Amino acid sequence: MARVLLLLSLFSLLVSVAISGLTRIEHSLKNDGSLALLVIGDWGRKGNYNQSLVAQQMGKVGKELNIDFIISTGDNFYENGLTGVDDPAFEQSFSDIYTAESLQKPWYTVLGNHDYRGNVIAQLNPALQKIDSRFICMRSFIVNAEIVEFFFVDTTPFVMKYWTNPEDSHYDWRGVEPRKSYISNLTQDLKCALQESSARWKIVVGHHSIRSVSIHGDTAELLQYLLPVLQENGVDFYVNGHDHCLEHISSTNSPLQYFTSGGGSKAWRGAYIPNTDKLRFFYDGQGFMSLKLTKSDADIAFYDVSGQQLHKWSMAKISQGLLSSNAAM
Repeated sequence: MARVLLLLSLFSLLVSVAISGLTRIEHSLKNDGSLALLVIGDWGRKGNYNQSLVAQQMGKVGKELNIDFIISTGDNFYENGLTGVDDPAFEQSFSDIYTAESLQKPWYTVLGNHDYRGNVIAQLNPALQKIDSRFICMRSFIVNAEIVEFFFVDTTPFVMKYWTNPEDSHYDWRGVEPRKSYISNLTQDLKCALQESSARWKIVVGHHSIRSVSIHGDTAELLQYLLPVLQENGVDFYVNGHDHCLEHISSTNSPLQYFTSGGGSKAWRGAYIPNTDKLRFFYDGQGFMSLKLTKSDADIAFYDVSGQQLHKWSMAKISQGLLSSNAAM
């Protein structure tokens, strides 16, 4: 308990509110000026659908890379989020699964559409950190690590069908309604934060895809509202989940790279829907992604449920632009 309280105390000292209005978390680099992390999405199934196997491989890769933290791209608890802060699913799908020593680092987490089907206020409640201090979940926020800023965006409220045609699901819109104002304010906050940023790398994280060739495909609302903000403000990568697969797509009209890491548990959708951007890698199965950053270089890799590296890609950032090279396996 003392360790948990200490971590919570240190965490609170590192959190501030940026001029943009988004909560800001400071995260240190390694002594050599580098950063390493894993990205996982669509995972919370109490170990089922190979969630536990993916977690084991994450532990091995996390140790090898000496990761600093983990990013979760949402849909953290299936099928319908958490019922409250005392829901046993929190430990059954998170604490009891990601037990490797290398994964005992902060988990910076956004909400997915399945999380919105439960008690969103509970999943956002810092009381969960008293159960597991790693779990840091907010709607939209910034993680600053000197050379890079990660801008986490709450994408579920953008998607109109969840509001107008929820079918048999109930969505917890507390703190979000009215939709139009929420989206407008969030988009403006993100725009301001990106304009304020002097980070070498700018990475935006959301649950829903902007570009995807899997079953959900492109998200029209994000193409309309979010993509222009990213392109106008020099964002390097957009990272998402939602589609239960692994993907790397390059924009054909900007330097923006799209990475999908939504293979944390249930996968194998059997769908392929091409779009007009350049598809570099697509794996219709379970797995996760790693990212290593220095001031000048980014190295991306995707791994499957057995830990096999499926795709790797590197980008070198020079003073006046980007020079990229890639290698697929």
